[in-house]
Amino acid sequence: MSGEREVTITLTDGQVRQVVREASGRTSPARVLPEVGGLEALRSVVLSLKDDATCSRSTLRALLVLAAFPADGSERELSDAARQLGLSPSTTHRYIGTWMVVGMLEQDPRSRRYRRVPDGGGATVAGSGGGRDAG
Repeated sequence: MSGEREVTITLTDGQVRQVVREASGRTSPARVLPEVGGLEALRSVVLSLKDDATCSRSTLRALLVLAAFPADGSERELSDAARQLGLSPSTTHRYIGTWMVVGMLEQDPRSRRYRRVPDGGGATVAGSGGGRDAG
């Protein structure tokens, strides 16, 4: 290794998950799911299905939580989303955590607010020009 120098890169847990997701070759759900539109339109569909025994209420709620975060990537606080949806913060946090694992939502490490991942998991590492943290 003459002339070569060692480089160390420190990644956050979210960035490690992002690298593993991309390296696994699996398709992100964000890339195969259609764009989740406005909260009110989705809410009306979900409410019409809430008593349908063939539908999972939990899945319908999860979609509402995702739709509470604007598709343009603007940030929201967990408590604001929970209040808007009429869910407890702890329930909302569980859904958000799941959406983060599958690459649909991310949390800004500085503001602690959450946002949709606009391109379905292709967030850039903070400081690399995109201003997004992959976690």
